[in-house]
Amino acid sequence: MTKQGNWAIGADVTIGDVAARAHVSIRTVSRVINGSPKVNAQTRATILDAIDALGFRPSARARGLATGRSYLIGMIHNDRNVLVLGDVQRGMAHEATAQGYEVIVHATPTGDDGSIEDVLDFVRRSRVDGVVILAPVSGVPGLADALQDVSIPAVALSSASLAGFDAMLVSDERGAAARVAEHIVALGHRRVALLSGPPTMLSAQERRAGFLSAMNAAGGTLVGEEAGDYGFESGVAAAERLLSLDPMPTAIFAANDIMAAGVIKVAVARGLMVPRDLTVIGFDGNLLARMIVPALTTVQRPMGEMAQMATRCLFDIIANRPTERLLQVDLPLLIGESSAPPPD
Repeated sequence: MTKQGNWAIGADVTIGDVAARAHVSIRTVSRVINGSPKVNAQTRATILDAIDALGFRPSARARGLATGRSYLIGMIHNDRNVLVLGDVQRGMAHEATAQGYEVIVHATPTGDDGSIEDVLDFVRRSRVDGVVILAPVSGVPGLADALQDVSIPAVALSSASLAGFDAMLVSDERGAAARVAEHIVALGHRRVALLSGPPTMLSAQERRAGFLSAMNAAGGTLVGEEAGDYGFESGVAAAERLLSLDPMPTAIFAANDIMAAGVIKVAVARGLMVPRDLTVIGFDGNLLARMIVPALTTVQRPMGEMAQMATRCLFDIIANRPTERLLQVDLPLLIGESSAPPPD
């Protein structure tokens, strides 16, 4: 603890010190800390100035007792892509810190293996005030209703709208994949292959549907298709099969950047140059796309920004403020160095 004049500064400052400096009651300071509208603007500003001057940090335990909240929110996922998860965590933490909250990250299984009960167990144990749920967990049948039953506000991220959640953030992955197909055809490619994601995942279904629909509309020809699991090794294995086709495709769209990196690895091992001999396009647009050589042409999913949007929406729901319940995000195609016209 340090002192400034007659005032304690730092960790030992109490709500009483703030009240004394601002010449108000402890109750009024408490109302400002807890966001009550029952304090006029001038008094609020005086109290906030006192809080800032004294370096006062409210006790999370005391704040929770006063408001009935834990000041914790959950991020629920089942994603192995650390680049995606890192962006989401940073985006959520940015918004949470501004609201005096902390983020708890929870990985859960999906499918028929108890994921709903796992999520419910997590929210009971952690006592979070709300959750942001990433795909593919958001697509687990019955999860939205289960969270509604226990009164846990939930904002879900997905590639298509899902019923039952308090709010949805939908990224137009079908439309983005269609733009990939249009770009490939516009470059002049006629022998095109698709490396899609896991067939059971909604994101993979949306990307595949958008790509194939646009290919058909543009008169493109799909000469081969493989399904991976969004992992690097599955991209390598699929690329080995696709690049063994005769005639070989001149362009491959991989449904995420990690699998696209696997395609480039196999191409280089076979003596092919990207993009001179083979165009490779990915999906995600995170750091990996800029790290590999050549830099990927890819669809950008701004996961950090999307996480911030979803978290702001969640806080509005927790506070019973009006908010948009369906947030929609368009995903741009970023032209990198891995796409070009086909070889002569």
